[in-house]
Amino acid sequence: MVFRSCRIQDAGREYGIWQERGILTVMTTSSNAFQVPQGESFELLRNRLADSAASWSAEQDAVLSDAGLSQARTAISSWPGYSSTPLLSLPALANLLGVGNLHYKDESSRFGLGSFKALGGAYAVGRLLQRCIAAETGGAEPDMQAILNGEHVNIVSRMTVCCATDGNHGRSVAWGAERFGCTCVIFIHATVSEARRQAIERYGARVIRTEGNYDDSVRAAQQAASDNDWFVVSDTSYPGYVDIPRDVMQGYELMAAEADEQLASRPTHVFIQTGVGGVAAAVAAYFTRRYGKDRPQIILADPDQSACWLATLRAGEPTAVVGDLDTVMAGLACGEVSLLAWTILRQHADAVVAIPDSGVAPMMRQMAFPLDGDPAAVAGESAVAGMLALALVAQVAETREALHLSSESSVLVFGTEGDTDPELYQALVGKSGDEVRQQATC
Repeated sequence: MVFRSCRIQDAGREYGIWQERGILTVMTTSSNAFQVPQGESFELLRNRLADSAASWSAEQDAVLSDAGLSQARTAISSWPGYSSTPLLSLPALANLLGVGNLHYKDESSRFGLGSFKALGGAYAVGRLLQRCIAAETGGAEPDMQAILNGEHVNIVSRMTVCCATDGNHGRSVAWGAERFGCTCVIFIHATVSEARRQAIERYGARVIRTEGNYDDSVRAAQQAASDNDWFVVSDTSYPGYVDIPRDVMQGYELMAAEADEQLASRPTHVFIQTGVGGVAAAVAAYFTRRYGKDRPQIILADPDQSACWLATLRAGEPTAVVGDLDTVMAGLACGEVSLLAWTILRQHADAVVAIPDSGVAPMMRQMAFPLDGDPAAVAGESAVAGMLALALVAQVAETREALHLSSESSVLVFGTEGDTDPELYQALVGKSGDEVRQQATC
């Protein structure tokens, strides 16, 4: 089932519509308003393979499991600086969008790195080192804390990890490598900003810029690793490469577990951005194992300029999209899905929404300057994808009906990054992240 709306004019309710500075504003008779760019479109696609009644399979448990989550939680929660990130309640925005309640998991403060990625890349570096130390010594895997304490520096200091990144994953891998004591090389593609490059270099990593898009940089990292005996710590999986991305995703699950524990009751809908799909699969995995057939609906948010999950769910099999994948949501500019993520999302993702870039800045400003009574949040370009998808589908009767959204719905959205590119954030929002944070505390 596909819906396309170019101008949200008639969704079975009475609307007043007017134009102001290039923005089409939609106002219902109940005075709910949300601004969308004139002439833009979004697309909702239901996943024909989704099955909320499907049990968690052995194949899926081999990817993400309760035991794996417990191991990740034990390790990550012991790291200096760990704390559960805030879950913000947004009652005014929930009322505007016609849902019962709305919660936003704010990852902008995670370990000081500004994104949820700190949970994945750094944890995967630690797990890789544990396995390598055990293989070299012939003993058991050491405790991760022992590696952090420098007890295996003679082995760790000879190792080099690398990866490709749009920014946040590379920052996490570099941060983890610095903490654990190994060398790090990060590959970025042509459109990754200098601010993101510099943020990675602050953690001692060597950064190499490649031609092409994100998927080209993934291949460049793999080739360099093969040529130099480095270890790739990627957040995407492909044939023959699954162990490390599994660790990355297992770290991500901790974010979902925290959110669930912070909620008073089970959510009915979860909106989560995609990229290669690792975080979406981790969120879907957690809620499926936790609630079984009563799990919330999982709705993916894909940039329409790099909509590999839209293409994949439409085809019913992993399907790449090509081109420069140029989207302002830089962390989601991926053309190929992770095979591990597909193992989970083929059954446990209910729908995908392809969203336009032009809605990103308005939603970032909405989060920074909220409606009365709602807390402000510093939400970066990729962070607002899920919220934008919700805001768009919530305005159209047909898409609301397709997703069973109502005034009784309890919606959870993951804000996966803060102002990880401070200059771009200020340009899009009109104030710096620090100014928004200061305003929020006044």
